[in-house]
Amino acid sequence: MALKRMDNVGIVVDDLEETIDFFRDLGLELEGRAAIEGEWAGRVTGLGDQHVEIAMMRTPDGHSRLELSRFLRPPAVADHRNAPVNALGYLRVMFALDDIDETLERLRKRGAQLVGEVVDYQDTYRLCYIRGPGGLLIGLAQELG
Repeated sequence: MALKRMDNVGIVVDDLEETIDFFRDLGLELEGRAAIEGEWAGRVTGLGDQHVEIAMMRTPDGHSRLELSRFLRPPAVADHRNAPVNALGYLRVMFALDDIDETLERLRKRGAQLVGEVVDYQDTYRLCYIRGPGGLLIGLAQELG
């Protein structure tokens, strides 16, 4: 049987509302929200008794999703947000967009901070990393030409 698709990337956040608003400003659409709890959920994650609020964000083309999770029970146990980009297992999400400068201007109003600088790569892409809500690492890519 062949792999069908990547369904979503999950990120644990501490402020679900702020993070939803940030990703809306980036251009994602809120697909839905739910509270996940119960014995079945704990069997899937291995966390036992859990209560999680989730929001599913969808890219405008409908092909990719970002699942934002806020754990109420059990609480988050580790924080990788301040790890450098070369830390093992570190997660960052990269988004393709039309205009990095306009996007940066809009997201800075929501507290986004440029990690390094915006760089042109071989006249093909403009790339940068930003820190979003709660220090989340997010990559932005603008195709040139």
